[in-house]
Amino acid sequence: MLTKLGLGLIWLLHFLPLKRLAPLGEAFGGLLYAFGRERRHITLTNLRLCYPQMAEAEREELARAHFRAFGRSFLERGLLWWSPPEEIRRLVRVEGLARVTALQGRPAILFVPHFVGLDMGWTRLTLELDMVSIYAQQKNFFFNAALYKGRLRFGHSKLLSRQEGVRLAIRGMKAGQPFYYLPDMDYGQRDTLFVPFFGVPAATITGLSRLARMTGAAVIPCITRMLPGEAGYVVELGEPWADYPGESIEADTLRMNAWIEQRIAEMPEQYYWVHRRFKTRPPGEKKPY
Repeated sequence: MLTKLGLGLIWLLHFLPLKRLAPLGEAFGGLLYAFGRERRHITLTNLRLCYPQMAEAEREELARAHFRAFGRSFLERGLLWWSPPEEIRRLVRVEGLARVTALQGRPAILFVPHFVGLDMGWTRLTLELDMVSIYAQQKNFFFNAALYKGRLRFGHSKLLSRQEGVRLAIRGMKAGQPFYYLPDMDYGQRDTLFVPFFGVPAATITGLSRLARMTGAAVIPCITRMLPGEAGYVVELGEPWADYPGESIEADTLRMNAWIEQRIAEMPEQYYWVHRRFKTRPPGEKKPY
C-alpha cells in the first residue's frame, strides 16, 4: 500500500515544472540523509575510503549534496514514466549522438557509470535508439513493475534481468542495438578482479573488456549530468575509446576505473555513493561496512 501511495505521489509531482520539482527532490534527499541511517553510513564510509585526505566536515557536506541529487533523481523519474516525449527531449539534451550512429552497424557498448542521471540518459536515448541493457530486479513488486514499464515506454529497446546473463545482450548488439552497460558496481567475486578504485582494491567485473574482445564492439563512454534546477540534464556520448581492448583484461579494467575516477572528480556529488562498492574484500581483509 505504501509503495502504491508513493508511486501515486510521484505521478502527481510529474505535473510540476522542473524548477518546482527539483527543490522538492532535494528536500526529499535531505530527509533521506537525516533518517536513512544505513545508506548514510555506507555513503560516509565510501567517501572516507575514497577521500581520506578530505576533512570530515567536507565529507559530510559532500554526502548531503549526494543525497540531495539522489532525491532529485528519484522524484524526477516521474517525468520519465509519464511525461510526453517532447517534454523529455526538452529537459534532457544529447551531445555526441552521431558517434553512435556513425558506427553503421558495428556493435557498440555504451559504457555508463552509476551517476544519478543514468535513468534520464537511458530514457532520452530510447527516443533515438533501440538499445539493450541488463537491470537488477527490485525487491518490491510494484516499484519493480513501474521501473520496468517506465524504462520501456519508447521504441523497441530490451531490458534483460541479470538471471538471463549477457548472452541475449550480445545477440542484441549483433542485431545493431547498443548495449547500455553499467559495469561499476560490486557484484561479488564472480568474473572480477581486485583493481584500485581511488587507491582501494575493489572487486571489479571484467565484462567491458571481455565483451569488447568477444564482439569487436566500440566502447563509447556515456555520462548523464544533472544540471542545476530547471536546466535539466545532458547526456554526453564521448569518442569511442582508442586502443581498446588493450594488452590485457586487467589493463582494460584498470583503465575503466581510472576513467570513472576522472569523471567523478567533475561532479562527485552525483556518483552513486549509497552502494556498498567495497563490500567484497580480498581474502583476510576486514569488511568496511
